[in-house]
Amino acid sequence: MNDIPDPPWADGSGLRITGVRTILTAPAGTTLAVVRVDTSEPGLYGLGCATFTQRAKAVRTAVDEYLAPQLIGRDPADISDIAAMLHVSGYWRSGPVLNNALSGVDMALWDIKGKVAGLPVWQLLGGRCRTAVPLYTHAAGIDAEAVADEVRQWLDAGYRYVRCQVAVPGGGTYGAPSAAGPASARPPMTPGAWDPAAYRRTVRGLFDHLRAEVGAEVELIHDVHERVDPTDAVRLAKDLEPYDLFYLEDPVAPEDLDWLRAIRAQCATPIAIGELFVNPSEYRPVVAERLCDFIRVHISAIGGITPAWRLANLAEAFGVRTAWHGPGDVSPVGHAANLALDLVSPNFGVQEQHLFGERVREVFPGCPEIRDGHLWPSERPGLGVDLDERLAAKYPPAATAAWRPPRRADGALQRP
Repeated sequence: MNDIPDPPWADGSGLRITGVRTILTAPAGTTLAVVRVDTSEPGLYGLGCATFTQRAKAVRTAVDEYLAPQLIGRDPADISDIAAMLHVSGYWRSGPVLNNALSGVDMALWDIKGKVAGLPVWQLLGGRCRTAVPLYTHAAGIDAEAVADEVRQWLDAGYRYVRCQVAVPGGGTYGAPSAAGPASARPPMTPGAWDPAAYRRTVRGLFDHLRAEVGAEVELIHDVHERVDPTDAVRLAKDLEPYDLFYLEDPVAPEDLDWLRAIRAQCATPIAIGELFVNPSEYRPVVAERLCDFIRVHISAIGGITPAWRLANLAEAFGVRTAWHGPGDVSPVGHAANLALDLVSPNFGVQEQHLFGERVREVFPGCPEIRDGHLWPSERPGLGVDLDERLAAKYPPAATAAWRPPRRADGALQRP
């Protein structure tokens, strides 16, 4: 037992938490962090995603050394109280390391609650609003025609939503391969540099080509990844308005959110924002002022299912839809949490897809099923995903990875 007092309603009997630990594994080369919470009932445990790839070992320390001692002996059913208690237990609150640690515990407790009830988590949250969850997939290429070809392939496979990224000739960009630029007698100061002006021109040309080639029915998405100055973000959003995007993602950085008002005032391009937010309160002014159309939440970065579900309810009241972040550095457990929230949210918008390879699917039995451009729920209790620790141990954590931000032509750093 720990020396932190239980809440006054706890009598010390019934199901109890007996162990909490973090498992790091990298079956696809990207370190995934999963928290396991064990209970006093043999064989009953829960799993939660705590993946912050660039700081995975810091998250593991936060869980195993700081959160675990506060949880031993607690009733795993008290999710709301535990989430609130852990959130304030360090005095200074939030941040991606601590929130991912909280998320691992929070998701694991929801997993346990579902297993105890014999129900999937999405049933505990109120039951489904939809049969399956529409996904958006990714198309990228060295030029607009290559992107259009890939979009057609995804449409043939049953997808309706496609994020489109294109290379900038001679420069670096996000989400697309490199493309050779025109030969120059003077070598660039920074090879592969990020050039915002060239990027804007290229993206305008991309969507002009796509609408002409693939038609109006496909829902197109583009991710700026906060890589332009605010004035350029306004110009780009206006430039893309004629092409009827489903949304433009992260046109500005979290530090520049006031500029969303300028975008709103000048064009009707739908905006998705929030992938980099690490506190649910960061969404409040953006949602309340209707400065975005979609919240792009990395669920583990804000603390797990509990705060995400509350945030989804807040967003619904203001007509803002969800588009949870779903890249490869979210574990299958985290994708199952996304799926649960997608199924139950009336204001669901779209879900980002990641296709897990064979190794990951072996390590994580019960990965959510993808077919016909949709994510399909299962009736398995809890989150429905397990972890084979014997196989996970075959794929130790990858070397500590730092996000490598791009640089401009003069060598100056550009935000990611």
